[in-house]
Amino acid sequence: MRIAIVNDLPLAREALRRVVLSHPDYTIAWVAENGAQAVQLAKQDRPDVILMDLVMPGMDGVEATRRIMAESPCPILVVTATVAGNYQLALEAMKYGGIDAVHTPELGLNGELRGSQELLARLERLERARRLSSDTGLIYRSPDFAEGSAPPLVALGASTGGPEAIAVILERLPAKFPFPVLVVQHISAEFVADLVTWLKRRSHLPVEPAVEGLVPTPGKVSIASSNDHLILTRERTFHYTREPVNEPFRPSVDVCFASLAAYWPTPGVAALLTGMWDDGARGLGKLREAGWLTIAQDEGSSVVYGMPRAAVERNAACRVLPIQHIASAILARLRV
Repeated sequence: MRIAIVNDLPLAREALRRVVLSHPDYTIAWVAENGAQAVQLAKQDRPDVILMDLVMPGMDGVEATRRIMAESPCPILVVTATVAGNYQLALEAMKYGGIDAVHTPELGLNGELRGSQELLARLERLERARRLSSDTGLIYRSPDFAEGSAPPLVALGASTGGPEAIAVILERLPAKFPFPVLVVQHISAEFVADLVTWLKRRSHLPVEPAVEGLVPTPGKVSIASSNDHLILTRERTFHYTREPVNEPFRPSVDVCFASLAAYWPTPGVAALLTGMWDDGARGLGKLREAGWLTIAQDEGSSVVYGMPRAAVERNAACRVLPIQHIASAILARLRV
């Protein structure tokens, strides 16, 4: 996998270079010292992944991410000295297409690397996502509950550019929306609390992490909040599971949607939003087969038209809509 590094600090660039080269299958595509240089290099030589710093002189990482995703789109992993301290910038970068945010590894005075495993784990997931066939089977059976024994549920799945797309939908749902909303966003567990806080400011509904063992609550938005997969059990409670362990997207939209198709008894509405690769397309198809209204975000309003495109190509989506019209379709279907 060819990886590009964007950072204005020589010590940070060296730490990132050593982490990348510590893996036998990774090489460095190029190194940029600022955002403007990264935009130009990405046009000339598009890598498999870009490690993007946030705080840089001139063009920062947010603007560089926006420009690259508009002109030379490729996976961008935000790497910053402090995710919590740069939370607003990281969220802005993710709005424009950043996949996730991790801490920059540190290079000690003795040459020892600290914090490299977190970055290597993210890179491994991205590499597996590139290689893994989309034909992997899912593990859930068909629904076997009586119709009407639970309210309809709204399920949203997203990846690259997802936080803003999710916010656009939530801010259009009324405060008295009477159905549960479940969100699966490709994001690391340590970043979920900040995402929840940010979405609360955009939503009329309460937004909380999905808690193990609880049942989806009408009028509440529950966010997948683990590096494991979020599923609904036969008892219709939230459960986090490592299985399938080979699924590179964590939490996986496919895995969650498949569990809803199997164990949530009343068809609701599911939307697959902007994102790279194809996670969620198979699960959305299972929900369509189970009688749900399934929606794919359209290409024009997607930061990356990967996941929605896969759903359209699989005939998994009943409708293809711009992001600003998805909430209206939800309200119309559920007659709110």
